[in-house]
Amino acid sequence: MREVIATGNTLVAKAAIECGCRFFGGYPITPSSEIAHELSKLLPANDGTFIQMEDEISGISVSIGAAMSGVKAMTASSGPGISLKSEQIGYAFIAEIPLVIANVMRGGPSTGLPTRVAQGDLFQAKSPTHGDFASIALAPASLEESYTETIRAFNLAEKLMTPVFLLLDETVGHMNGKAKIPDINELEIINRAKFSGDKKDYKPYACGENEPAVLNPFFTGYRYHITGLHHGDIGFPTEDGDIVKKNMQRLFGKIKSRVDEICKYEEYMLDDADVLIVAYGSVSRAAKDAILRLREQGIKVGLFRPITLYPINDKKIAEVVNKFKKVLISELNMGQYLEEIQRVCKRDDFATLLRANGRPITPSEIMAKVKEMI
Repeated sequence: MREVIATGNTLVAKAAIECGCRFFGGYPITPSSEIAHELSKLLPANDGTFIQMEDEISGISVSIGAAMSGVKAMTASSGPGISLKSEQIGYAFIAEIPLVIANVMRGGPSTGLPTRVAQGDLFQAKSPTHGDFASIALAPASLEESYTETIRAFNLAEKLMTPVFLLLDETVGHMNGKAKIPDINELEIINRAKFSGDKKDYKPYACGENEPAVLNPFFTGYRYHITGLHHGDIGFPTEDGDIVKKNMQRLFGKIKSRVDEICKYEEYMLDDADVLIVAYGSVSRAAKDAILRLREQGIKVGLFRPITLYPINDKKIAEVVNKFKKVLISELNMGQYLEEIQRVCKRDDFATLLRANGRPITPSEIMAKVKEMI
């Protein structure tokens, strides 16, 4: 293990470099800009390329182009910038282009609250563009996880050939302190599969059920077509209903069949708890502090923290939440994950502590809410 002093945003950049990212394309936007600033130094020093484009759309476009050439690539933004990237995100989903998209969340909608904390972009990460697809979104809650979940985002993108969202909230992105992160030789690094057979036999989209495409890097002699249209085995557009159906099922299946593998969560002091708190990101940090203080007062409270927000592990959430009669759901929005939990658990009797005015939720507020419930 290594000890470093850094911010969450800086650790995202550090992790990207150390797991092999060699391209960043983007545009500055609060509160994610430090990721770009750090990579503007680290990438050239590590045989990589950093480019600040003229806007958010071109930022993701060049990142997709780099990923097509076989390079691990990422972009970073906040909610308004992700909105601008929407069309190209859809292109990456259908063409199966691996890309990490960091979103350091701020208050919205529209320009909203650029310098304030929020967790209002969950639905955006679930459905960042039109059409049908299955999205992956990871939510770090600490400096350490800003590093390790970035590694995991790249691994999932490369393994499953898909965009992956890294959802930090502003507090996690900007908090500064000491973190213990793994040594490089302790990391599991996944690189995308490549076809090595006869070039005439190469069919990148002729995949097995629930399997990702195998896209060899451009300029290596393996010829195929890449498009935002539905396509057949070698990428040329098709409107054949059977082929489209098969590919849609595969795009969903490569994510949904791996829910247990993709989904991570934390269970904190749940064994003897009488009250359950569900929170993620920076709110879960306040919840942990509140839990420790409440237990000093003899009130047994525990925390369930989803680290993977999407896809949702319906079975696990229902199993944990439905054990408790008294459940508090707290998040920095008007109830986005609350809606998911209500759907999964088929309940609407949860207590809530929700906020969308850019101010954090404090441990004292969580304590007061729990005391109202008992």
